[in-house]
Amino acid sequence: MVVEVRRMMESDVELVYRVFNENRIGKPMDYIKECWAQNEAGDRITLLAFNQGEFVGSLHLLHRSDYPYFAENGIPEINDFNVIPALRKHGIGTALMDEAENIAFGQYSVVGIGVGLYRDYGSAQRMYAQRGYVPDGRGVMVHNRPVVPGSSVRVDDDLVLYFTKVKA
Repeated sequence: MVVEVRRMMESDVELVYRVFNENRIGKPMDYIKECWAQNEAGDRITLLAFNQGEFVGSLHLLHRSDYPYFAENGIPEINDFNVIPALRKHGIGTALMDEAENIAFGQYSVVGIGVGLYRDYGSAQRMYAQRGYVPDGRGVMVHNRPVVPGSSVRVDDDLVLYFTKVKA
């Protein structure tokens, strides 16, 4: 599989919406449009992956994270990383991460990423560890706030552990 990665263009908005929804990766059109607006404003870089001209995945590089520790320390965040499920484990995610890290390390000495804690995120958890990401040491977060020991939380997409990688 030959993967081409490039920055999102305005003309990609409909394509991203259509392909993600066809593949049960629910992304509302308003969200995709807002991502494009943030690209134009310079707040986010959205990278798209293509295989033989077909859109197969994306991720975002946020210059200012919503996660307070990253925001306070000027750590950009790789965010909302998606590869079409049927095409996973073919190098698409690696190509997206390579380009995101190249961009991030051109400006920053550290990059961050968050990952969910249940089974659906297992491949991502392994990928990040293999790429040299380490937990940021602040524990598990829910809605970007620390989980208090002894409390009960719902295990869903909002329960996250954040990782960082230092420029080599």
